[in-house]
Amino acid sequence: MYFASDNTGPVHPKILDALTRANEGYAHAYGDDALTAAVTRRVREVFEAPEAQVHLVATGTAANSLLLATHTTPWQTIFCSDIAHIHMDELNAPEFFSGGAKLSLVPSEDGVMPPEALRARIEQEETRDLHGPSRGPVSLTQVTEVGTVYQMPALHDVVGVAKDFGLPVHMDGARFANALVKLGCTPAEMTWKAGVDMVSFGGTKNGLMGVEAAIIFEPSKGREFEYRRKRGAHLFSKHRYLAAQMLAYLEDDLWLQMARAANAACHRLAEGLRAAPGVNLMYRPHANIIFARLPRGTHRRLFEAGAEYHLWDGALDGGPEEEPIAARFVCDWSATDENTDRFLALL
Repeated sequence: MYFASDNTGPVHPKILDALTRANEGYAHAYGDDALTAAVTRRVREVFEAPEAQVHLVATGTAANSLLLATHTTPWQTIFCSDIAHIHMDELNAPEFFSGGAKLSLVPSEDGVMPPEALRARIEQEETRDLHGPSRGPVSLTQVTEVGTVYQMPALHDVVGVAKDFGLPVHMDGARFANALVKLGCTPAEMTWKAGVDMVSFGGTKNGLMGVEAAIIFEPSKGREFEYRRKRGAHLFSKHRYLAAQMLAYLEDDLWLQMARAANAACHRLAEGLRAAPGVNLMYRPHANIIFARLPRGTHRRLFEAGAEYHLWDGALDGGPEEEPIAARFVCDWSATDENTDRFLALL
């Protein structure tokens, strides 16, 4: 009964098989290998972007930070949601890699930046001459940190505000596949066709051992990213092991199959939670993340029975048993109906 994080789930067997095959013999280092060339071609095909720059790194933080640094000067500010991962969970890495650019937070609604709030926040900058930062990229998270998804009209609205000010747009796509299968659109439609300039195309949360693709749709920025990746110590020498994972991920749409499985498991869990007494869902789950409030006593009973998930705004001790406490539940590709149903039966 494991719902702690999709980061902690197993690696898909097809990914391990691909790594075993990649381990045969010798290959050129630092991305100058046949697997990296093949995965570059494949990502370009998937995104319908024949000139896109595709660079692999091992973590989502590296992908986000290096992409933003490539499109940001140290005297600019990056606009993002007040609960964005780059703000809440990356320990100032975007600021570090950009040489000191700040983050300007936009109040969110259900995890999504309202376009009017983004516009108001952007308009607050470049009003103090040399005494305040200039405007930099807009960063949005798809899936958001609370499990919601930017629907296509909302995505176009937010990107449209950024373009009104001539600002580049970054998409943190750590759970890109989960959002894509929810929306039923193409990767191109959810990125460059909507005006997104760069995307962190995630794999680690969706069955890979550890690789993300940093994709830049403007070819002129690719070389700068390479310099920043090397200088930031994120260029793997045995690069083929990153490429092997990503290539297997995209083969036969494995990435979409795993995302659909995770989303389906989340839907099953959400339906069970809605039906349980004393449980309130905090947001409508669109993908593979649920936030819900359960009574303290219920949490205690579930944990004692072996359930694993994260409390979000309280502790098991120190309050009445009926007090509601928020928790996060995350499903990954390997979740089973048996696992979910056992949890719901205990609930």
